[in-house]
Amino acid sequence: MFGLFKKKSELEKLQDSYKKIMEEAYKLQSINRTKSDQKYLEADNILKKIASLQSK
Repeated sequence: MFGLFKKKSELEKLQDSYKKIMEEAYKLQSINRTKSDQKYLEADNILKKIASLQSK
């Protein structure tokens, strides 16, 4: 309840975005392999940003 108005950090936003894109890629995997691969590439780029933020 006390975290209701707390703003998310950049790291939390990236992690949420990564999770969402990975779910989309998984769903697309059986429908359209090309779009799925693009989503996995997007997710990989976000994962690299997360790693760079965590290393700072």
